[in-house]
Amino acid sequence: MKVMSKINRQSSFWVSLISVVLGLLVGAVAMTAAGYSPLLAYGALFQSALFQPYDLGETIRTISPLILTGLAVALAFRTGLFNIGVEGQFIMGQLAAVIVGLKMQLPPVIHALVAMIAGGLAGALWAFLPGLLKAKRGVHEVITTIMLNFIALYLSNVLVRTWLTNGADSTDRIADTASLQWSTLSALFGGARIHLGILFALLMAFFMYYLLWRTKWGFELRAVGFNPYASEYAGMRVDRNIIFSMMISGFFAGLAGAGELLGTQGYLAIQGGFTGIGFDGIAVALLGGNTPVGVVLSAVLFGVLTYGGNNMQYAAQVPFEVIRIVFAAIILFVAANVSGWLLGWFRSRKKGRVESHA
Repeated sequence: MKVMSKINRQSSFWVSLISVVLGLLVGAVAMTAAGYSPLLAYGALFQSALFQPYDLGETIRTISPLILTGLAVALAFRTGLFNIGVEGQFIMGQLAAVIVGLKMQLPPVIHALVAMIAGGLAGALWAFLPGLLKAKRGVHEVITTIMLNFIALYLSNVLVRTWLTNGADSTDRIADTASLQWSTLSALFGGARIHLGILFALLMAFFMYYLLWRTKWGFELRAVGFNPYASEYAGMRVDRNIIFSMMISGFFAGLAGAGELLGTQGYLAIQGGFTGIGFDGIAVALLGGNTPVGVVLSAVLFGVLTYGGNNMQYAAQVPFEVIRIVFAAIILFVAANVSGWLLGWFRSRKKGRVESHA
């Protein structure tokens, strides 16, 4: 919990901005060393992600789950927990959403809402166990959530092959009534797969802000994360708040999975590995300073880099792995607080010059 408190204190807009610039510089160095032009590559990346209606719609689609997985990690950080199980909760959200989308018959809108809520609840329930073990037995949530990630992955694969299909590799498509696709919205963005999941993501960002900073319960959740012993001395239920923190975090992750399935894929296939969207949420939360606004802005950046990075391969022949290097470098600079050290160094030099002229 001390580590989480330190990360929260270190985060600021300037620290994040400098970390992004340094990360892009590292990517530029890697490209130059490999014989590519960083100016051409970054130009192609941002141009392909933002300046055409279709690409802008696809970028927004990419941003939507990143906001929710970023919020999931950020809320856990704010309450003193490291929920590395967002990936597994994301998968459980997908699984619940496809079950509702296939097995239930409901009117439009209501069907989609029920499927989204089912996905969120599945993620919350999947996070309940590590929260319970942390609160009652002191088992570290990093260990339990990592293990639950693998259980979620293989459970989903087994159910797809044995219950949702007759041995096929993927399910049928969900009913149209459960889809988050909206043809009018898609037409505005040149037929892109943008869907209504972005509205759920922004709504949950506001919900997190209101819960943590505008309610007594949210104050308790943050207080327990900052200092559980002082919180218990003050009469707060530490164990209950730890469990609820994990469940709310899992709810966000489950919504992310449900939104991806109902809005983008439309079916669930057997997966050979993790999607990585849950793990990217850790990067989004760290860069966003674990605040709702910061997470949204950070998700926008990572969404642009992810979608634009795919197109960069065709426009500038630069491998997508370079963008993953940029991701890793940004997180390294944030975690090591290199930006904070640089800011302190510049401030001390400025103060020294002022004193020498006095």
